[in-house]
Amino acid sequence: MRKARSQAESGVSAYDLAAITEGRLDDPFAVLGPCHRGRAGLLVAFDPHATQLGALTESGEVSLKPLGRGVFAGDIGTTPYRLRGSDGARSWEYDDPYRFAPVLGALDLHLIGEGTHWCLWQALGAHPMRHERVEGVHFALWAPNARRVSVVGEFNAWDGRRAPMRRRDGGVWEIFLPGLQPGARYKFEILPAGGGPPLLKADPLARQTELPPATASRIAPAAPAHDWCDGGWMEARAARNSREAPISIYELHLGSWRHHDGHAPGFGEIAAELVEHVRALGFTHIELMPLAEHPFGGSWGYQPTGLYAPTARHGTPDDLRALIDAAHGAGLGVIMDWVPAHFPADAHGLARFDGTALYEHEDPREGFHPDWHTLIYNFGRNEVRNFLTANALYWLREFHLDGLRVDAVASMLYRDYSRGPGQWLPNRDGGRENYEAIAFVQEVNRLTHAEAPPGIMMMAEESTAWPGVTSAVHEGGLGFGFKWNMGWMNDTLRFMAHDPIHRRHHHDLMTFALTYAFSENYVLPISHDEVVHGKGAMLAKMPGDRDAKFANLRAYYGFMWGHPGKKLLFMGCEFGQAHEWNHDAPLDWGALKDPLNAGLMRLVGDLNALYRATPALHARDCEPSGFRWIEREARDESLFAWARLGGPEDAPVVVVANLTPVERRWRLGLPRAGRWREVLNTDAAAYGGGNRGNLGALTASAHPLGNMPASAEITLPPLATLFLLPE
Repeated sequence: MRKARSQAESGVSAYDLAAITEGRLDDPFAVLGPCHRGRAGLLVAFDPHATQLGALTESGEVSLKPLGRGVFAGDIGTTPYRLRGSDGARSWEYDDPYRFAPVLGALDLHLIGEGTHWCLWQALGAHPMRHERVEGVHFALWAPNARRVSVVGEFNAWDGRRAPMRRRDGGVWEIFLPGLQPGARYKFEILPAGGGPPLLKADPLARQTELPPATASRIAPAAPAHDWCDGGWMEARAARNSREAPISIYELHLGSWRHHDGHAPGFGEIAAELVEHVRALGFTHIELMPLAEHPFGGSWGYQPTGLYAPTARHGTPDDLRALIDAAHGAGLGVIMDWVPAHFPADAHGLARFDGTALYEHEDPREGFHPDWHTLIYNFGRNEVRNFLTANALYWLREFHLDGLRVDAVASMLYRDYSRGPGQWLPNRDGGRENYEAIAFVQEVNRLTHAEAPPGIMMMAEESTAWPGVTSAVHEGGLGFGFKWNMGWMNDTLRFMAHDPIHRRHHHDLMTFALTYAFSENYVLPISHDEVVHGKGAMLAKMPGDRDAKFANLRAYYGFMWGHPGKKLLFMGCEFGQAHEWNHDAPLDWGALKDPLNAGLMRLVGDLNALYRATPALHARDCEPSGFRWIEREARDESLFAWARLGGPEDAPVVVVANLTPVERRWRLGLPRAGRWREVLNTDAAAYGGGNRGNLGALTASAHPLGNMPASAEITLPPLATLFLLPE
């Protein structure tokens, strides 16, 4: 009876007391703070470690009455205050988070609900700031179906009762916690509306995380400390990323490119060495496999849980900025793989985030990916779509990335992707196209070009014949700048795997891509996917003994660099690593002691130099007027020849590939009479070849052959590709 009377006198009901101590407060700002249930001046505070609690006001300290289990109450008037707690042995002071007004304004909430907050990372997540003249951190989260959300961390003993958040319109929760500093670990504790135990979730908008396998988020600094030095690059990069530019991409996995002292280096440690290697080889761009935080290293980043946080495996966000800045300083663009198609079901991640299928679909026929056992985003939900579109802008704006390569686009476009009958749901018209995903992809491409710094490129990994991948959105296309040509890659590698004696029966595998080569803006990709999971290294795909394997690979790279389309080569392929890629181990750099490996890498550098310096090899990569067959049907000889054409003032280039181990003397049609220089021969001794060819040049006479007005006798070395340029 005395206890009940005490509670009544304090103005705090038994229900509120229980809700506080049991962690059930769904409206904490109505119960805690200096205006309990609207009664101004009645302060209720919760500090489970205190046996005494006082309010430090301008007129002195007001002792608060203990109501049991760490709850205290008392009248303090309307004066500003701080709290002072004591457990008898020590005391501490702090600002009460429940005396602060909200931070998010009506416009932020409106844009979040509408799905059009293009700077979402500035509203949600954890942000150090000064609020009402006090330093602290503002936390905000979207969890519309939660009964209660709390910020938990080392600063409050991971106790979900300590910092329950304020519910705002649209399912947003927020709170300002005074006194916190960048670097502190935190998560959100979420009570599902449907009951059950609390969920402990990492922040979807966290900009830093702790090192995996640990899964907590970290409070990032308020603003980047990195001082960018790439203004000139950013102003001029549009020309470097255009379809007329020479684009040759070096793809790499940062964790296994090279190790220092037995471990994968950080962004800063690797920057100078990596940038110099790529620059020296003549590549124009670096493509980084996904860097968003991911729990399982074996996913290579393709199953991310922290889309706004560069993985802590390699350092801080500022370390990544420094790496990108260094690349720009060396004249290299930087692209990153971006994964908006799916996410893993790890308990600390987005899966059933507030106890419901919030980011994913409830029905597994729409929300579960059978290939990767991951969850598929609900692209039809405004807030989910905004989470992803803003993420693309975040990477492009905050890290000065020059583009994004969008992973697994085909899996988004088709509702029946990798699904059998009865395992998928048709669209509203009964078809297999995913209208919501299509609209999302178009929105991402439209927004990134409108809202990101000028000159970015968006690239699709799209493995089907979906029309208009690189057509403009206003024309009904998906709006990408480039598309990986997976068909070219599959066909040509199948051809090269055959023993040369059988290649005559598979001739069309090398020519078929030219029937559609200009339907999209293509990149020719020899990516990580081709040298892993039992597919073998590039060298291992080639037939014959070791010398023949190298000759085949040199000829293939020549064919690739002469073929229409931008170029992409995965790390290790530049020097012919003998074993397939292992993400846990560094590349076999010791192989470069072998002249054949060193020669292959020298060839890649020379191919890049020729490609960049010769407009005919790149200016019309995406236009049929830039290509003309010279010899397409020499099936018995596995011989291919074509001309690459630039503008009216640019000299043509003739590419000839002899993909049999037989040296041939051949009469070849050429675009003009006169002297032609053999500007590159993959059989050169400098590359590890037999040094056979045309002694550096040949002379064409005005004797038409085929569709060419001139012709010449040419020596074609075995298993070699030649590039000819008129004087």
